[in-house]
Parts: sequence; structure tokens; C-alpha cells
Amino acid sequence: MSSRRTPSAHRTAIDPVRAGLIQITLTGVLWGTTGIVVHLVHDTTGLGPVAIGFHRLAIAALVLTALAATRLRPMLAALRAAPLPLLFTGVGLALYQALYFAAVALSGVGVATVVSLGLAPVLTAAWESVRARRVPGPGRLGTLGAAVAGLALISGAATQPTESAPRPLLGLLAAAGSGLGYAATTIVSREVSRRTAPMTLTTISMVIGALALAPLALADGVTVPVRPDVVALLLYLGVVTTAVAYALFYAGLRTTEGSVAAVLTLVEPLTAAALAVALLGEPLPAPVLVGGVLLLAAVAATYLTPERPPTPATPVTTPREPAGT
Repeated sequence: MSSRRTPSAHRTAIDPVRAGLIQITLTGVLWGTTGIVVHLVHDTTGLGPVAIGFHRLAIAALVLTALAATRLRPMLAALRAAPLPLLFTGVGLALYQALYFAAVALSGVGVATVVSLGLAPVLTAAWESVRARRVPGPGRLGTLGAAVAGLALISGAATQPTESAPRPLLGLLAAAGSGLGYAATTIVSREVSRRTAPMTLTTISMVIGALALAPLALADGVTVPVRPDVVALLLYLGVVTTAVAYALFYAGLRTTEGSVAAVLTLVEPLTAAALAVALLGEPLPAPVLVGGVLLLAAVAATYLTPERPPTPATPVTTPREPAGT
């Protein structure tokens, strides 16, 4: 009897971890389509980055709230248990995505995505080292040096304005700010995700994020033409790349370290850069390609060559949500 139970117990211990890796990888693919859709919405409607971000979060918040009629009690309990981390997660989500959308408009989809998403894993891994009170070793310093070199190459090559990148330097600053915000939000939201159900966390963060952007969006102008193509693009942004993607992301964070999650979402810049070249005809000069390779290699090495043996994440049991959610 014990020999029969062992394989089953082993599968039970491993499967949630594998599921988390798959969930976060799928998140990266969905996020990778965001830049192209934002570019199309901006060109079609003239909406600014903040207004687009507001529509994205507001649509996601409305959809998730409509589905959360039976989850009101868990959401209120989550807010009472961790009000400040949830507030930070929602506001951070709003700010880093608004900065990313600004970077897309100013420096192009490819550069904005590589810088913002490439910077985040390095920052996350650095924070985890500081928190663990470990002095970075030669390997860690080498990966950080490669990341800085990659960013320098991209920045140096993206100084000349083009049709798709009218203000590249300002866009690079916005992308760096987005990467910093994404890293900080990932660190905080991972702690919250261990004791909060994924759909509860997603709903709360979307509502807070939409409310945080509302005043700025109203000042910037949020009116859009009611046309099938515009409505379809905004619904795709709100439902697919936000509600669905963030639910997958928060679910995956329950069994995945923050730095590993940030590395897995590097499929986003790869997806975004490929779509930008294929659909928008954005150029990718050799320095940008080399810098991107250095940056992605650095953050991958951060995960593949840890300074100490990684300890597997232990899922925390959370209260079950009502059936049918």
C-alpha cells in the first residue's frame, strides 16, 4: 500500500509548482500582445497612455466584479487582513502599466517592452538578495553588469527619433520606471497571493488600480468613438490581457518565487518584439538586438545560477471560495 501511495504523493507535491510555471508563462504570452493593441488604440482613437490604462483596468474591474457576486465576503476579509499591501498592489499596477504605455508611445513597442520587462527580474533578484542579507557573489555581479551593459546598448541605439519612437529618451525613462514599479509590485503581490485567492486578489487590485487612474484619466480625456474595432480592442485589453492574464499571474505566484516569475514573463518582450517587427515594421538595429540578448541572458542567469540552492515554495492553504466562482 505504501509503494502505491508514494508516486501519488509525489505528483501532488510537484504538480502545483509546474502549474504555477505554466500559468506565469501563459501570462507572459498574453502580456506580450498588449503593446501592439495599445499602439493600435492610440493610433485609432488618440487616447493617451493614462486613459488607455484606465479603460483597460476599468473594463477588467467591471467584468471581475460582475463575476464576484458570491465572493464579496472573501474580498472584504482580504481587505481587512492586508489593506496596505492590497492598496500598494492596485496602485502599483496602475502606475507601472501607465508608464509602460507611455514608453510604448514614446520609444516604440520593442524597446519599451525589453527595457521594462528585462529590468524587473534583475531588480527583484537584487531585492531578494538584500532581504536574505547575502553579499552578491561574482556570478550575481556579472549578471548585473551584463544587464547594465545591455541597457546601455539599447539606450545608446535608441536616441534618434523615428516615426514609431518620437521621443526615445523620455520613453526609456518611462520604461525604466515601469520596470521598477513592476518589480516592487511583484514582490508585494507575491506575499499577498500566498494568503489570498487569485480571483479575489485580481478583482481587488483591478478595482483599486482603476480608481487610482480615474482622476488622471478624466483630466487627460477618456472619450472614445463607439466603433466595433475600438470596442473589440479595448475589450481584448481589459478581459484577455488583464482579467485573465493577472488571474493566471497571481495564481502562479502562489508557488513561484518572485524572481523566477519575473524571468518567466520574459516571453512578453520576446512576443512583443516579434509582433512589433512583423506587424508594425519597427526596426531592430544591431545594438538593440545585442543589448536585448545581454539583458535577457543576464536575467536568465540570475535564475539559472542562484547563489544558494533554491528552496521550493510551499503553497499556503487558503480558504476555499464558494462553488461556481
